[in-house]
Amino acid sequence: MATTATMTTDQKHTSADGELTGSEILLRCLIEEKVEFIFGYPGGAVLPIYDSLYYGSIKHILYRHEQGAIHAADGYARATGKPGVVIATSGPGATNLVTGIATAQMDSIPLVCITGNVPQNLIGTDAFQEADITGITMPITKHSYLVQDVRDLPRVVKEAFHIASTGRPGPVLIDIPKDVSNAKAPFSYPETVFIRGYQPTTNPHPLQIEKLHQAIAESKRPLILAGGGVVTSGADQELIAFAERAKIPVTTTLMGIGGFPGTHPLWLGMPGMHGTVAANRALLECDLLIGIGARFDDRVTMGRIDKFATSAKIVHIDIDPAEIGKNVDTYIPIVGDVKRVLEVALQDLPVSQSEAWLQNLKDLKQQYPLTFKQSDNTLKPQWVIQHLYETTGGDAIVTTDVGQHQMWVAQYFHFSRPRSFISSGGLGTMGFGFPAAIGAQLAYPDRTVISVTGDGGFQMTAQELAVVALANIPVKVAIINNQCLGMVRQWQEVFYQRRYSEVDLSGSPDFVKLAEAYGVKGMRACTQEEARQAWREALDHPGPVVIDFQVDPEENVYPMVAPGAGLDEMMLGDEKP
Repeated sequence: MATTATMTTDQKHTSADGELTGSEILLRCLIEEKVEFIFGYPGGAVLPIYDSLYYGSIKHILYRHEQGAIHAADGYARATGKPGVVIATSGPGATNLVTGIATAQMDSIPLVCITGNVPQNLIGTDAFQEADITGITMPITKHSYLVQDVRDLPRVVKEAFHIASTGRPGPVLIDIPKDVSNAKAPFSYPETVFIRGYQPTTNPHPLQIEKLHQAIAESKRPLILAGGGVVTSGADQELIAFAERAKIPVTTTLMGIGGFPGTHPLWLGMPGMHGTVAANRALLECDLLIGIGARFDDRVTMGRIDKFATSAKIVHIDIDPAEIGKNVDTYIPIVGDVKRVLEVALQDLPVSQSEAWLQNLKDLKQQYPLTFKQSDNTLKPQWVIQHLYETTGGDAIVTTDVGQHQMWVAQYFHFSRPRSFISSGGLGTMGFGFPAAIGAQLAYPDRTVISVTGDGGFQMTAQELAVVALANIPVKVAIINNQCLGMVRQWQEVFYQRRYSEVDLSGSPDFVKLAEAYGVKGMRACTQEEARQAWREALDHPGPVVIDFQVDPEENVYPMVAPGAGLDEMMLGDEKP
């Protein structure tokens, strides 16, 4: 599991003149940043770094693919709020990080990605395993560095962690040529960072808060749309207080799940393509929409701005000024850290005139609950998610891939606290969930961590079973196995007249035997009773477990709004009451 040393890097490698190599300086910098885990995979261009790591005090987790490593670093970052750190070699090692970097960038996740490169005298010669990784990743990183002088390395690392974790978080890449890793210099780590062109605004303008207060006082149908920024800034308690005092109902985007308790009477559920009737109807009818740390992306608006919150004054609170006004016209823009904005807004916060509105939405929730048809013959995936929720009290950390199972988790698992729902929202990355669960479990070894995944997505990173087996990392993997690419099949059924093109996953392995081949406990469940028994055993088992839940292959996710349709055109499917 880990490379843990009995001596520190400085004890082993400090030269007589007090200088350290670049690789030793890098490890010293990571120690200064209190890095707990490094997720990575070695190769030629990072051999000096791994040689220094051999004597270091930071735990290194060896994954079986660089994509697994960066998704694990991402899961660690989402669970803790601290930057995840990943290392890969040059060429294919670096390019294998690209999907993970884009995943983190889309969801504003702090990562520090360290790659090796060929020596500087070979850059541009098409040397063995050379790739311009800073150029390749420029559109998908918050910032990137190519270190050309070993003396710059401490400053670069300090800046990288600062940029990754402040303002709107995101991935930062540090590319280190091999000659820089081997070069020597004195070590001195900067105590502070000042970057002239990077000064995020955290405190809101007081006049904008006054306008917000006035809008709330005048509103009869207010609504809060809470996004991932609430989770990122740690503003969950402030959001609860804000909604309760002003008497405003709350809907949370996919990334905002957990930022507001899923059992709170003011929570309407998730909005958008697979949102609840109450949440979508509220978006259509509200007269004041307060977006808090949300992007107003196409999965919420469906790209039909002409049908989105047309009667509402829109307030947009966000740390990133580039997001405000990007997708929807904003009546009151408020730039600042969400937690700080809500702290200020809570002072002298007025109460909205929402009594009739709240009763109307309560009636809608009761009239149109999320529901599904039970079956005595097949195992329903919604039932599986409900069972996981009920048996854990909603207090587990749950990771997902993308697709039907992701939506069912969002609908049926009511999270009680933030940083408990970990999912690739913006990029929709298959293969993300299982390695992300490993990262989250390493961060919180005493919490129950469940990787809810599909039979398609699991096979993209299933090799990381070796990691959980060797280190006995007790992740519980729940495969929602419908023998197909479920969400693609659903779209082909609904929009392509059942022309099922290349969605059949026949030929998938026996997941129980696959788990056992890695030394992991595996079980299969085809009925509710088998599912109860298997899950009970999984929770009691002290190590990792894989359960193959074989569910109804024709089950669809409802409600659903077709792409290009408005939120007023919801399809309720056969599950409608």
